[in-house]
Amino acid sequence: MKVFKPTYRHFVTYKPYGYLSQFKSNDSKQQSKRFLGELYDFPEGIMSIGRLDEKSEGLLLLTTDGKMSDYINSQKVDKEYYALVDGDITDEAIEKLSAGVEIGFDGKKYTTKPCKVFKLNAAPNLPERSKKIRDARHGPTTWVSITLNEGKFRQVRKMTSAVGFPTLRLVRVRVGSIHLNSMQVGDVVEVEHFNV
Repeated sequence: MKVFKPTYRHFVTYKPYGYLSQFKSNDSKQQSKRFLGELYDFPEGIMSIGRLDEKSEGLLLLTTDGKMSDYINSQKVDKEYYALVDGDITDEAIEKLSAGVEIGFDGKKYTTKPCKVFKLNAAPNLPERSKKIRDARHGPTTWVSITLNEGKFRQVRKMTSAVGFPTLRLVRVRVGSIHLNSMQVGDVVEVEHFNV
């Protein structure tokens, strides 16, 4: 009997704060950086689908299938983030974020596409971050949900700053229909396929 060997391999991971969305580096300037390859023995040809910057954390999909990566990175698939912002965010700021705001991208001005934004009634049940976030003694903070189907570099951070509420913590919680759920920081789960 033949054993079925999948052509492609797919993984769901909770990227920790302070890690780069790459697997290793040959760049001597990045010697002190942390990489996804420390979390798991990934196969050759693995790539992250849409990056999370070093200070962002949460759901990151990995695959050896370039077509799958292109599809999930396309504007057909929603990505939801929970952002802890500095200050008590106003309804006006939420409306501006929803409608689209002007940010800088590649040295040019860029207006973000309309997206879904709302204030969370309570802090989400997320694992504690490895690096402490400033506490309430320094003023109020607000958790908001932001769902985009585009992904410019540091887009969510630039958007919240543009309306006067800088992001203190950023966690991607959903890609399409794949949720972070109860995953813990650094978890890596191999799946047969992505149902996005």
